[in-house]
Amino acid sequence: MKNIQVSIKKFLGNKNTVTIIGVIICIIILYVGYNYQISRVANLIDMPVANEDIQPRTQITSNLIKTVKVPSSLLEGEFYTAPKDIVGKYTNYNSVIPKGSLFYRTLLIDAENMPSAVYSDVPEGYTVINYPVDMYTTYANTMEPETYINIYFKAINDDNEVIFGKFIHNVKILAVKDSVGQNVFESSEETRIPNYIIFAVPENIHELFRKAQYIAEEYGIQFLLVPNTITLTEEDAVEVTSGDIRDYIMERTAMIDINEEVTDEQLWDKEAAEQKKEEQAQQNEQNANNENTENQNNEQQNNNQNNEQQNNNQNN
Repeated sequence: MKNIQVSIKKFLGNKNTVTIIGVIICIIILYVGYNYQISRVANLIDMPVANEDIQPRTQITSNLIKTVKVPSSLLEGEFYTAPKDIVGKYTNYNSVIPKGSLFYRTLLIDAENMPSAVYSDVPEGYTVINYPVDMYTTYANTMEPETYINIYFKAINDDNEVIFGKFIHNVKILAVKDSVGQNVFESSEETRIPNYIIFAVPENIHELFRKAQYIAEEYGIQFLLVPNTITLTEEDAVEVTSGDIRDYIMERTAMIDINEEVTDEQLWDKEAAEQKKEEQAQQNEQNANNENTENQNNEQQNNNQNNEQQNNNQNN
């Protein structure tokens, strides 16, 4: 026992040893005190964050969430604080949640409330067009939503000459879809090939565009989508820029007035007129048949008379 006490006295009597021990104690005190002060001031709380980059329209599962301590002073906005409130929800159609990000309420949505990004931005009075494209016609997949394009028109006129010009100006792209309907630019983790471009135009231009599509094969009509490099604003109108192209299409098509209301009396008159027309056609067919029969009889009678005349001449 005395030997142990002597050893301790000698150990503590060494100035270097005492100095080292003192430094270690000071470091421990500083470390504990610093963490205590930081925790007291920062008020660290446990928060759920994204465990990896989460793409749009992705259902949140528990493996996509982890918990970290975050200073309360850095928390701003509306966000979820409990993982159980996050699991089962979906990232919004236009939202990517980066790894380590909080789950803000504006970025998550219930499945039944998932909006369609394509149709939510269509102005009143506009009609949506789903136009087929490929990697080549989209300029190597550089036509993105929220950008603008011009549509050019190529056809063959009655003199077998090529006509070409700008057809529709200032068309905003709403979405670019692949062959299974996924947004081409929605995911940053996989390559998707463009198959359709979706855009909207005023109804009168939509009707003109559809007419051109329906006669495209007969008149060799082709459309060329070209990126619009001019800076545009929301006030810039979508417009047909060539009256000659409009006239070319209108001269080769017709439009049914779907807004015309038909009364019961008009409908009955129309049905009666159709029946009368059908009866008249049957009568005309019967008259034609009778006339043919009469002509055949006359022809047969003439033949008989000619034969009789020939027989008389031979007898004489």
